[in-house]
Amino acid sequence: MTSKGPEEEHPSVTLFRQYLRIRTVQPKPDYGAAVAFLEERARQLGLSCQKVEECWSHDPFEAFKDSEGYIYARGAQDMKCISIQYLEAVRMLKMEGHQFPRTIHMTFVPDEEVGGHQGMELFVQRPEFQALRAGFALDEGLANPTDAFTVFYSERSPWWVRVTSTGKPGHGSRFIEDTAAEKLHKVVSSILAFREKEWQRLQSNPHLKEGAVTSVNLTKLEGGVAYNVVPATMSASFDFRVAPDVDLKAFEEQLQSWCQAAGEGVTFEFGQKWMQPQVTPTDDSNPWWAAFSRACKDMNLTLEPEILPAATDSRYLRAVGVPALGFSPMNRTPVLLHDHDERLHEAVFLRGVDIYTRLLPALASVPALPSES
Repeated sequence: MTSKGPEEEHPSVTLFRQYLRIRTVQPKPDYGAAVAFLEERARQLGLSCQKVEECWSHDPFEAFKDSEGYIYARGAQDMKCISIQYLEAVRMLKMEGHQFPRTIHMTFVPDEEVGGHQGMELFVQRPEFQALRAGFALDEGLANPTDAFTVFYSERSPWWVRVTSTGKPGHGSRFIEDTAAEKLHKVVSSILAFREKEWQRLQSNPHLKEGAVTSVNLTKLEGGVAYNVVPATMSASFDFRVAPDVDLKAFEEQLQSWCQAAGEGVTFEFGQKWMQPQVTPTDDSNPWWAAFSRACKDMNLTLEPEILPAATDSRYLRAVGVPALGFSPMNRTPVLLHDHDERLHEAVFLRGVDIYTRLLPALASVPALPSES
C-alpha cells in the first residue's frame, strides 16, 4: 500500500496525528489538553462522557468555578489570591486618584514553598530591597472557618534535625548489644515523649493556639541493608517547629542531652535551623498594628491574632527589622492550603479586594516614625 498525500489523508489518520501532537509525556504531561480532545470527540459522536479524577473534583490548574461560585485551583488560597487582591486594590486606588504619604511596593518573590532560600532570604540582603526603605510588610496568612479573620504576628522556627546513631553490627540471629537501632530508639522515644507533652499542653489550655507550642514529627527513618544484618548506622529525621518564646540555645542543649542519654556514637545535624524568631507587637505601642487594627475595626472585621504554626517569608522580613503581619482576608472558609480541592468562593475573594482598598490607605498614611528619620 502507498501512503496518500496530505490533501487526501484519511480522517482517522488525521485524528490520530492530532492526538499524538498533545504532549502527554512525563514529567510535565498536558493531561488537560488530552482530556479536552477526548471530551470533544465524545461530544461530536453524541456519546456521554464521565471524567473521574482522584482527590480533586476538577483539574487543579483549570480554575473551575462551580454553580455556587467556588473556584477550585491549586493556589486559590495559598496564595495567588492575595497577589491578585493586592494588584486589584492598587488598581482601584490609582483609578480613584489616591496618593499617600508613603509608597506602596508589591513584591512577588519565588521559592517560599521550599524555604525561600533562593527568594526572600536573598532578596532582603539585596541593595534593591534596602532601597525600598520598607517600614512595614503584609504577607500571607490562613483562611478562618468562622466569621473572624486570622492575623499572624509571629511564627514558629523550623528546625530540621537528623539524628545519626552508630553501634555494633552483626548477624541478625544474635543478641548484639549497643546496636545503632537500640540507641536510635531511645532518642526517638525521648523526642516523641516531648511531642506528647507539648500536645497535652495545647489540649489542656483552651487559650493556647497551635503556634504557641512546639511541634515535632518523625518524618524519615534510614538504615539497614538486609533482614539478617544488624546495621552499624541508622538515622531518624525530625521536623521541629519551635515556638517563638522558646530559649533556642537551651533547646539545642536539650537535643544534645537526648542524644547523650541514648549512648555513645549518637549525634545530630541540622537540615534547617532558624535562629531569629521575631514578634511584631499587637498593641498600640506599634503604630503599624494601630493602623491595621483600626482599619479592620472600621470595617467591622473581628481579628484573631495568632502565631503562625508553619513558616512564611515574613520571618526574613522581621529578621532584618521590618515588622510584618500575615493576613489573608478569607473568613467563613475552610483551611485548604496544600489540600485536595483547594478552593475559594468568589465573593470571599472580591471582599478581600475591598478590604485591601481600605487597609492599604491606612497603612500608607502612617506618619513618619522617629526610627525613620
